[in-house]
Amino acid sequence: MAEAVGKPGFSMGAHTLWIPMEMFAHNRRRLCERLRANREVPSCSVVLLQGGEGINLYASDVEYLFQQEAYFQWMFGVREPGFYGAVDVDTGRSILFIPRLPAEYAVWMGHIATPEEIRCRYDVDEVRYVDEIADVLRNMEPSVLLTLSGVNTDSNLTNREAAFDGISNFEVNNSLLYPEIAECRVIKSPMEIEVIRYSNRISSEAHIQVMRKVREGMKEYQCEAVFLQHAYFVGGCRHASYTCICGSGENGSVLHYGHAAAPNDKTIRDGDMCLFDMGVSYCGYTSDITCSFPANGKFSRDQKIIYNAVLKANQAVMNTAKPGVSWVEMHKLANRVMLQELADNGILCGDVDDMLEAGLGAVFQPHGLGHLMGLDVHDVGGYLPGTPQRPQEAGVNKLRTARVLEQGMVLTIEPGCYFIDALLDQALANPNQARFLVPEAIERFRGFGGVRIEDDVLVTETGVENLTRVPRTVEAIEAVMAAGRTEENVELPKEFPQGKF
Repeated sequence: MAEAVGKPGFSMGAHTLWIPMEMFAHNRRRLCERLRANREVPSCSVVLLQGGEGINLYASDVEYLFQQEAYFQWMFGVREPGFYGAVDVDTGRSILFIPRLPAEYAVWMGHIATPEEIRCRYDVDEVRYVDEIADVLRNMEPSVLLTLSGVNTDSNLTNREAAFDGISNFEVNNSLLYPEIAECRVIKSPMEIEVIRYSNRISSEAHIQVMRKVREGMKEYQCEAVFLQHAYFVGGCRHASYTCICGSGENGSVLHYGHAAAPNDKTIRDGDMCLFDMGVSYCGYTSDITCSFPANGKFSRDQKIIYNAVLKANQAVMNTAKPGVSWVEMHKLANRVMLQELADNGILCGDVDDMLEAGLGAVFQPHGLGHLMGLDVHDVGGYLPGTPQRPQEAGVNKLRTARVLEQGMVLTIEPGCYFIDALLDQALANPNQARFLVPEAIERFRGFGGVRIEDDVLVTETGVENLTRVPRTVEAIEAVMAAGRTEENVELPKEFPQGKF
């Protein structure tokens, strides 16, 4: 934590972005305004949220590296576990409740902050202890406690609702808060946009470092390490937004590669196409960027065909998206452009309208075009009450939102083209889809992997602003990779002598 000109804020050093605590106070005011405008919310209501808890690794005494629960982060910017927070909806008065730590904590974990120190650190009106929640709230005489309970439509998991000893003595409503606070998170404030812009800048720089340093013979995870080292050392970003995806060759067609059973451990070969999907978060705000490039720094003819097809789809959406435009239509536009490019290059044949009607877009791009992004990489608000619900037709039923774009939204634009054996085999066995496939071309691309081009964009008054800053054209990528190979001598670790077991 740090201060600038005497004001409380968050920073990871003078070389990183300083974020004023006023950003979170502004979020609280936005929420209170929405709740006061909701006729179903009675006067004298109090919002009560429970922050995240430290979690142990199974039964051990080792803890996972703590990250704050996203709604609590949005309201308070607190980085410690075990807090509660309350806000008086009528007045906006804010209270943090902190755990009462034992004296021994100071021996193992360091200084125990006083309530006054916490109040100044997070710029709230009052700080009390967690064991005082019932007494403090009783004195506030709330008509109702508004607690958070809602289903995340990306994970299908329910938010943890605040609970404390004595809550049964209060009137509690757990349905009014969720749609209002989620909608607040959908539209980013100018201060939030600056934080997302920063996390994008750092992630973009880290991706460029990977392009410069990737070499045939490296392990995929060594490229992941290059990315994370730059993001943390230069940008102060301690957390990745999600598990890094570093697929090379055929692994580029595994949409969520990098998991425990496939931990980015393949050796990168000459001729492989790399698909690296990596992003970091700063003060909880995420980035989500995918770069695709040839491992050897030079696109082959086939790699160029697929890459340019995806790039044209990306640019078509980038040039068309604006407030009032349906995200479903943007997905269809991307598929139309990409399928036409595949047809123009002899991989498909036939009419593109017929291809779309047959669901062929989902064979080559089984995921949605993109998603809302903020404090969660797949941010909340995709399918809230009163917004368009999930489409059912093939090709768009995987979209994480079907909303109409609004100014202040931040989304990813991430069209992709993949050669996934399971989907290709199904399409070839389906006469309605097989008629569009050129069999010898499809066989040529088996094992190719895939290409995804993912940018993070802000919806502005007239269009979108691309927050991602990485080379995108074939020529720009090759130039960056060539410069890296000329200027940087990357020495791979020597073979480790193997012992006997």
